[in-house]
Amino acid sequence: MDAFIAKLPKAELHIHIEGSLEPELMYALAARNNIRLPYASAGELRKAYAFSSLQDFLDIYYQGMSVLITEQDFYDLALAYLGRAAADNVRYAEIFFDPQGHTARGVAFETVINGLLRALADGERLFGIRAHLIMCLLRHLDEDDAERTLDLALPYKDRILGLGLDSSEVGHPPSKFKNVFARAGREGFRLVAHAGEEGPPEYVWEALDVLGVERVDHGNRALEDKELVRRLAADRMPLTVCPLSNLALCRVEALHQHPLRRMLDLGLNVTLNSDDPAYFGGYLNSNYQAVADALGLGRDEIGQIARNGFAASFRSKDGMTKRG
Repeated sequence: MDAFIAKLPKAELHIHIEGSLEPELMYALAARNNIRLPYASAGELRKAYAFSSLQDFLDIYYQGMSVLITEQDFYDLALAYLGRAAADNVRYAEIFFDPQGHTARGVAFETVINGLLRALADGERLFGIRAHLIMCLLRHLDEDDAERTLDLALPYKDRILGLGLDSSEVGHPPSKFKNVFARAGREGFRLVAHAGEEGPPEYVWEALDVLGVERVDHGNRALEDKELVRRLAADRMPLTVCPLSNLALCRVEALHQHPLRRMLDLGLNVTLNSDDPAYFGGYLNSNYQAVADALGLGRDEIGQIARNGFAASFRSKDGMTKRG
């Protein structure tokens, strides 16, 4: 099965570029930018990756962002991910980035976007992988901050594929951002949102009906609501499922308990993704291999999940597909 997975062409639709920051690169960028990190070495930092909740992870995740200062830093980060993804036979990726995590530190939006875009162009040339950007809003901040961030993105809207929503979920329902998502939709951005990772099924309903998303990121807790499951199945709504992330953040105690098999049995449109692979122990092939082993998935099921990824993407033959 591992050889089959390795050869299988794949799309990745749920990858946070800041979550691909490996400790070794983090320390190299810290040295380059004269930033002191609170761990003695990359190895010691890895030992801290023992999370009990989403917030435990986010605390370290935002701390890691502090080393990203220059356009070259963002370029190096993204190109490193694209090389790893290409080695997993990822042919297409839609990559999340969190500009508010950088602009709040005084890093210009232009610095972030220009470094990432340059890496995407070189990634296609060097590795043959096509990729686009989805700008995520941090849901623990208010909608006014989100609106200002969208303002910064508008000059680049022909180069940013979509708008997403991430960060601390509980207590920050999707409806908190209904106005900025409505404006982004009018501007042509494709819309996605994290919902149902730690938040309740109601958050998935809101993502669908208030924000108007075209994909749900995670969506695990939707299974608690039978009517919602029927809606998701009938609409063929894509779910960007991230098994190793769910394990690392204690959403499941063991992978054999992961709901992915049940999702498939219920007719849900499941895709597989790595989320924050530098922190959660594996890039895309590792996620495929882990669920194949733990859930007893065969080649037909694995192949269908890979096809779902391409079908659920916003790609076109000539480039980005914006909303009409």
